[in-house]
Amino acid sequence: MSEKKPAKKYYRKQVTILKLTQKINLWPSRKGVLHGIKSITEMGEYARLVTHCNKDILIRDGGNSRAGRWLRNKWYFETCKECRIPDWKLEKYSTTQFSRRRGTQLK
Repeated sequence: MSEKKPAKKYYRKQVTILKLTQKINLWPSRKGVLHGIKSITEMGEYARLVTHCNKDILIRDGGNSRAGRWLRNKWYFETCKECRIPDWKLEKYSTTQFSRRRGTQLK
């Protein structure tokens, strides 16, 4: 049997970090560990992320942040062992493309 490859998804580059994390449900920590997101609570300009390993992260909704660059460029060193991100989700994330001219604007 042949395995299906995930279809390429296209998103705009200039999307805010909050909308992007709500869609992808992944978050890169400062040490380069990729976490899975359990819930997101918006609080005006800020948002509180709760990961599957029960870490609380307070983020600011900006486009040029470190985490935004890391998500768009798919930079991470390892995945969190406690979050247990499935392989299909990592494959889907690796095929995601970020483009200036085409893709969903996540409104």
